[in-house]
Amino acid sequence: MDGMTAPVPPDQESVQLPIGFGEKESYIRDAITVGDASVAIFRLESLSPEQALKQVMKYYKAWAANQPGGRHGR
Repeated sequence: MDGMTAPVPPDQESVQLPIGFGEKESYIRDAITVGDASVAIFRLESLSPEQALKQVMKYYKAWAANQPGGRHGR
């Protein structure tokens, strides 16, 4: 679920989060890395790493465009 925050121990590799009445989705630990820096994320298990990255970029672009002084329509 985009933008969801859930406390997870640093060594936990997966988590199941509720999505409705008795239903859960599985998320697995992954990382976004640039050079020597990385950030841990949990991606929906059914998404490939490429699909997850596309979703991150899509929402980041929308967020950036809606900031004061953002680049609308680019």
